[in-house]
Amino acid sequence: MKILVTGFDPFGGEKINPAIEAVKRLPDKIAGNQIIKLEVPTIFYQSAEVVKKAIEKENPEMVINVGQAGGRSAITPERIAINFQAGSTPDNSGKGPKEGKIQADGLDGYFTQLPIKKMVTAIRHAGLPAQVSNSAGTYVCNHLFYEIQYLIHHDYPNLKAGFIHIPYLPSQAKNGRYPSMSLDNMVTGLTVAIETAAMC
Repeated sequence: MKILVTGFDPFGGEKINPAIEAVKRLPDKIAGNQIIKLEVPTIFYQSAEVVKKAIEKENPEMVINVGQAGGRSAITPERIAINFQAGSTPDNSGKGPKEGKIQADGLDGYFTQLPIKKMVTAIRHAGLPAQVSNSAGTYVCNHLFYEIQYLIHHDYPNLKAGFIHIPYLPSQAKNGRYPSMSLDNMVTGLTVAIETAAMC
């Protein structure tokens, strides 16, 4: 199986984003599956276009997008993408999102095709904190998650996709004010999650 795994670049004044740092350190093969790694810009619409082009080029059977969720203490596979965007923080183009629907003709929400409960169980068995999340927010993470689900429902019915949020790195945790996780543990957790998803 060919699996496309993406991670966002740094945003919001940060010099590092654990999403792309963890993705870059994933093995090239997980449980015999080819892992294609892709850095994605933290920019509304452009992020989805970059991933869509990679899907067209690579024709993967699965897409897993990874993003940073500062303040969370666990690895959190997302259950649902919602057809709404908003946010006060500009993206990396310097612009904020136009508040409202992402796709005018899209459903209000799309559920992931990934076995998120099994993924959470496997991550916990590896000794790491994990839980299912029911909200990917309304920023670029949810935007990308929704756009790929919209693409699946219109053009790629056999493609499976989902989104996983990871915590801050210790260097981002502002002297312990926020929860954090080591990069090694993030890589381990993502590897286990991907292996579990590929088996289902």
